[in-house]
Amino acid sequence: MQQLSFARNLGAIVTLAFFLMPLSATAAEKALGVFKGWEAYTFDEGGKTVCVVWSKPSKSEGKYTKRGDVRVFIAHRTWAKPKRVNEISFEAGYTYKKDVEAKVSIDGKKFGLFTDGDTAWNRAVQDDFAMTKAMRIGKRLVIESVSSRGTKTKDTYVLFGFTAAHNAINKACKVR
Repeated sequence: MQQLSFARNLGAIVTLAFFLMPLSATAAEKALGVFKGWEAYTFDEGGKTVCVVWSKPSKSEGKYTKRGDVRVFIAHRTWAKPKRVNEISFEAGYTYKKDVEAKVSIDGKKFGLFTDGDTAWNRAVQDDFAMTKAMRIGKRLVIESVSSRGTKTKDTYVLFGFTAAHNAINKACKVR
C-alpha cells in the first residue's frame, strides 16, 4: 500500500509538471521531432534533462458534452533516485471515477492502471516497461474508463510513429 501511495504522489507531481509546461516547443524545450502524431522533446527540470514523448488519441468515444485534453505521456528522468524510465501516464480530460481502474489494450495485450484525479498510471515500474515494449511493436492502443459522473469513455491511439519518437527520447536521455 505504501508503494501505491508513493506512486500516486509521484504521479501527481509528474502530472503537475506536464500541466505547467506548454505542449509545443519553447525556448526552454528542445523539440526532437514529430513522428506520425507522436511528439518527442526534452525540457529542463531543475538543471536536469527530462525526455518526453506524447500523443493525442486518433479517436475518442463516449456520451459526454465537454471534455478536457486527452493525452498519453512517456517520460525519462534518468537522473532521478530511483531512476525513472518509460514512466507512462494517461490524461483523461475528466476526473476518473473513484476506485475504478482504467483498462488498456494494445493489440489484445491487457493492462490495468490505477487512477487518481484525471490521470492513470501503471502500478509498477515493470508494468511501464511491459507497456512500452507492447507500444513499440503494436499498432493500436485503446484505453477505457469511467468518469466521476459515470460516463464511459474509449480513446484509441494509433501507434505508428511511436517507436521512432521513443528512439528519439532514448537517444536524448542516453537510455538503452
